[in-house]
Amino acid sequence: MFDMELLDNTENVNRLLARYGVKFGIYKNNTFKEQLFPFDAIPRVIQRDEFTYLERGLKQRVMALNMFLHDIYHDKKIVKDKVIPEDFIFASSGYMPECEGVTPPKKIYSHISGIDLVKGKNDKWYILEDNLRVPSGASYPMIARDLCRRSSPKTFRDNLLEDNRNYAQLLRKTMDNVNIDGHTVILTPGRFNAAYFEHSYLAEKTGSHLVNGSELIVENDRLYYVDYKGHKERIGAVYRRISDEYLDPMNFNPESVIGIPHIFDAYRKGNVALLNAPGNGIADDKGIYYFVPKMIKYYLDEEPVLSNAPTYLPFYDEDMSYVLSHFDELVLKDVAEAGGYGVVFGNSMTKEQKKDFIKLLKKEPRRFIAQEVIDFQDLDIQEGADVVARKADLRAFVLMADEPYVWKSGLTRFSRNPDSFIVNSSQGGGFKDTWVLSH
Repeated sequence: MFDMELLDNTENVNRLLARYGVKFGIYKNNTFKEQLFPFDAIPRVIQRDEFTYLERGLKQRVMALNMFLHDIYHDKKIVKDKVIPEDFIFASSGYMPECEGVTPPKKIYSHISGIDLVKGKNDKWYILEDNLRVPSGASYPMIARDLCRRSSPKTFRDNLLEDNRNYAQLLRKTMDNVNIDGHTVILTPGRFNAAYFEHSYLAEKTGSHLVNGSELIVENDRLYYVDYKGHKERIGAVYRRISDEYLDPMNFNPESVIGIPHIFDAYRKGNVALLNAPGNGIADDKGIYYFVPKMIKYYLDEEPVLSNAPTYLPFYDEDMSYVLSHFDELVLKDVAEAGGYGVVFGNSMTKEQKKDFIKLLKKEPRRFIAQEVIDFQDLDIQEGADVVARKADLRAFVLMADEPYVWKSGLTRFSRNPDSFIVNSSQGGGFKDTWVLSH
C-alpha cells in the first residue's frame, strides 16, 4: 500500500515539522510549554465505500446540530416538546443567554465542525464527541501530506487516494459564503495559544489576514482592521480562534485582554460573520451529546446513520442506578472538560477514589456522563525499529457553506502509551495521515 521510502523518511519529516514550528502548546502549572506533535508515517487507510458511509452520517449529524442551535436560541421547540429537559439546557456551561434571539448570517452556526470517531474491533464506527466551538487539527494532516509527497513521490503516484490539499480552498469558500461585505481575517489569541501554528498556517493558505484583538476595532457597529499606518479596512468575516468568553470584554468576560470590545454587538446587528458562532458550546456539551440521535429524528425525521458510544446520564435516576451498579465497566467524563482531561475509568480507581467520585456524582449528576468502554481498533505505528499497535481515533472535519461538505482526509491521533485509550495531543499523543482511497 505504501512505499518503504516513506517510512524511511519519517525522521526527516518530523525534523521538517519541527523546523516549520508544527508544535502543540499546553499550559501546565501556570507554565506554557511547547512540544512537538510527533508524526507517524504509516497512514490510516479508509476505503472509498467506507468513507462514503461516514460522509453521509457526518453530514446528517452536523445538519441536525445546526438546527438544534438555531432552535435553542429561538423557539426552543425541542424543549417544549420534551425531547430534551429544559433544566438540562440551561444548566450547561456552554449555553450563552447573550445569544438568545441572535441569528448568524445564513443561519449557519457551526461552519467548521470537528467530529471525533473511533472504529470498534467489530468494524463499527462510533461518534465520541462533537466539537463545534473552535475545533483544531486540520493543519497537521495538511502539512504532513505535503512533506510526505516531497519525501516519497512514488508512494503518491502508486496509490489512488483523495488529495487533501483542498482544505484551504474549502475553508475559504466557507468563510466567503457568510462574509458581510469586507475582508476575511483569522483571529488568534497569539503565539502562546496551543494551536498558534494552525492559525498562521491557515491564514497563509487561505490568503486571510492573521490578526490579534489589538488590530481590530468596532466603530458604528462595524468591525475594522487597523494596519500599522492607522489605515482602516472593513472586516466582513472573522474565523475566530478565541473562546466565546474571551471574545468581547464588553459582553462576556470583562477581564479579557485578547478580545475586541463590542464585536458581539456588530455580530448581533448582522454586520460581521463570526465563524464559529458564539454560543455553540451548548451543542458540544458532552451531556447534550447523549441527545444528538434524538435531534436527528426530531429535526430531520431520519434514523441516525452513525451511532453514539453507549452513553448514560446520571441526571436520570434509571441511568444513575445503572452507572452505580456497573461502575467498573464504564468511563466517566466531566461534560465541561476537553482535550482528554476530566476522563476517568471506573476500574482504574482505588476504593477511596471510587467512594469520593460516587459522592461527587450523586451531588452533581448533571456534571458527568458515563460511557461503555469501546474497545476500538489499534493502528500500527513505528516505535524505533519496531512496528507496534496503538489506540487511535479520527477527527473528521465538516465544513458548512450552502451545504455540509466532509473533507476527504482527517486527523488521526494515536496514543503512544500502550495501556492508554486517550489519544489527545495535550496528553502526549501523536498523529498520522488519513488516506481516503479514491477507487
